[in-house]
Amino acid sequence: MSAPTPETATDSDSARASLEALRTEIAKAVVGQDPAVTGLVVALLCRGHVLLEGVPGVAKTLLVRSLAAALELDTKRVQFTPDLMPSDVTGSLVYDTRTAEFSFQPGPVFTNLLLADEINRTPPKTQSSLLEAMEERQVTVDGTPRALPEPFLVAATQNPVEYEGTYPLPEAQLDRFLLKLTVPLPSRADEIHVLTRHAEGFDPRDLKAAGVRPVAGPAELEAARAAVAKVSVSAEIAGYVVDICRATRESPSLTLGVSPRGATALLSTARAWAWLTGRDYVTPDDVKALALPTLRHRIHLRPEAEMEGVTPDSVINSILAHVPVPR
Repeated sequence: MSAPTPETATDSDSARASLEALRTEIAKAVVGQDPAVTGLVVALLCRGHVLLEGVPGVAKTLLVRSLAAALELDTKRVQFTPDLMPSDVTGSLVYDTRTAEFSFQPGPVFTNLLLADEINRTPPKTQSSLLEAMEERQVTVDGTPRALPEPFLVAATQNPVEYEGTYPLPEAQLDRFLLKLTVPLPSRADEIHVLTRHAEGFDPRDLKAAGVRPVAGPAELEAARAAVAKVSVSAEIAGYVVDICRATRESPSLTLGVSPRGATALLSTARAWAWLTGRDYVTPDDVKALALPTLRHRIHLRPEAEMEGVTPDSVINSILAHVPVPR
């Protein structure tokens, strides 16, 4: 592999510094959710989408809004409700009485960063309206495909499925998300920090007042993605990723294992993480670091395993402990 030119190395370092600053800006508004912030940055690098899951009130929406505020990108928010229609997301044809013709009125999906708030509060028909947008990065209305802006990221939030009034996302929809990030309750120290900020006047609806400013944009993202694409992957690492994913298909605790698309996603996120940490090659530790958020939503537990308290994360951790690590 040829060594990078000084100019290329400089662009890569500058892009990495911009994304590190992005994480710092988000921390001005969101306390104690560093793994989720990192996951959103990885998704941006991989052109993927993110599902954020957590109980109400743990700053899922604030996290995505802070990301939008720290990026020079267009952003829109859709509150998913039981009566939301697919055309409310994708757009529709509207009759213009002046021209006696139908014209397309774009929906909120035509943006760079779409916040799909509480996506599991809306029925499957409306959830599926995002499938084409997430996979093909286009929307087809009345037989005409319309391309979405680049970059395009869907950041969806959802409450745990055991809460009343929710519609669990089907496997086909879940598989469109590159990462599923869990947003836990904060630690005692972090919660005290949150309360202290609010006592000092922090308003989550006014991020500018909190000091969150744009520190990166499309140019930095493009440079970072180009650098990630040059991160090398050895045959041993590729085999390690495949072995992990194949082990999920053979697990007695699962009815559904990770597909080849999931294996590709794990390799992609591991490359992004390797670049973020300053390397141009992937190690087994990079694969392990992204295995949980990349795979946890791509597997399905057997009912008897769920009754015994088995979780997707525990299955993946067990597999990581038993699959031989390349030397």
